[in-house]
Amino acid sequence: MATFPIYQVDAFSSRPFGGNPAAVMPLEQWLPDERLQNIALENHLSETAFIVAERAGSSADFHIRWFTPGAEVPLCGHATLASAWVLFNRLGFDADTVTFRSQSGSLGVTRRDDGWLELDFPNLSYEPTPTPPLLRDALEGCGDSVFFVPNDTNYLVVLDDEAAVRNASPDMTLLRQLGNQGVMITAPGESCDFVSRYFAPGVGIDEDPVTGSIHSVLVPYWAERLDKTRLSAQQLSARGGVLNCELVGDRVRIAGQAAFYMEGTVHLD
Repeated sequence: MATFPIYQVDAFSSRPFGGNPAAVMPLEQWLPDERLQNIALENHLSETAFIVAERAGSSADFHIRWFTPGAEVPLCGHATLASAWVLFNRLGFDADTVTFRSQSGSLGVTRRDDGWLELDFPNLSYEPTPTPPLLRDALEGCGDSVFFVPNDTNYLVVLDDEAAVRNASPDMTLLRQLGNQGVMITAPGESCDFVSRYFAPGVGIDEDPVTGSIHSVLVPYWAERLDKTRLSAQQLSARGGVLNCELVGDRVRIAGQAAFYMEGTVHLD
């Protein structure tokens, strides 16, 4: 029987039971994709990150992949943050920045002096598109047009105010029928620059507690709208999360805290 270490970290939170829980599994080599997907399904968290060390001479330190209970996804922020926390605090990685190779290119995570971890993520493009009828029926407050993100097939819906985001109750049955990954909603914040929530029934997640990757879209959008490059953000799920962000050209920096929850061993035949 093969055994593998596993860790669980609450990302974008300073304490356990807040933010977004992610499982992290370091591997010596890749397991079959079906096995990775089954592990993620068994973990029943929004994301399980798997990391494998790169060979000497590579431009990255580790190769990272992310699986929801239903599918592999091209980009994930909170599980990348959690993976970096595990490397820095449990696996003896002694540099201040760890670099991951991923489906979305090179991603860095830096350990800051204040204890926060800062993601270096891509600035993802988005384009206006007529609001799909299913989306209009599923979510109150949609206008005639929304934005579409080609990188991960998400829709971005801008609502009027924080209360509209906080009180939104989309019809998940209709959102599943859209046939894409998910829908992010956002509005100006009352005590921060902007707020958001994220629903991803297309990959098995009704609502993701805190989603770093959507800020690769939200930060460029709000930077342009508010004419500022440093932005404070909150995700208004039941668990909640705080992110400090900065737009730097074609990159987005997304900083958050992390709280360790548990570690254990996975046993596989």
